[in-house]
Amino acid sequence: MTRNEIERRVREIFREQFEIEAIGVTDDLREVHGFDSIDAIELLREIEILLDIELSQEEKKAAMGIRTLNDICDWVAGLAAA
Repeated sequence: MTRNEIERRVREIFREQFEIEAIGVTDDLREVHGFDSIDAIELLREIEILLDIELSQEEKKAAMGIRTLNDICDWVAGLAAA
């Protein structure tokens, strides 16, 4: 899965699951879009489905510091490469 494919799919998840249409790659999700910890947990579940994996507790903890679409795509690309 390429970085562009990951970004396209993550944008789809934001549109379908969180009703966030216009998301900038450097938007702070919490400040700009009101993304909270419950949303983050739901996003992690969607990423598990996308990659057909089960994230470890360490991977989930590492994801909690993510703030932007760029960060998410980099993180998912790393998971997909592993």
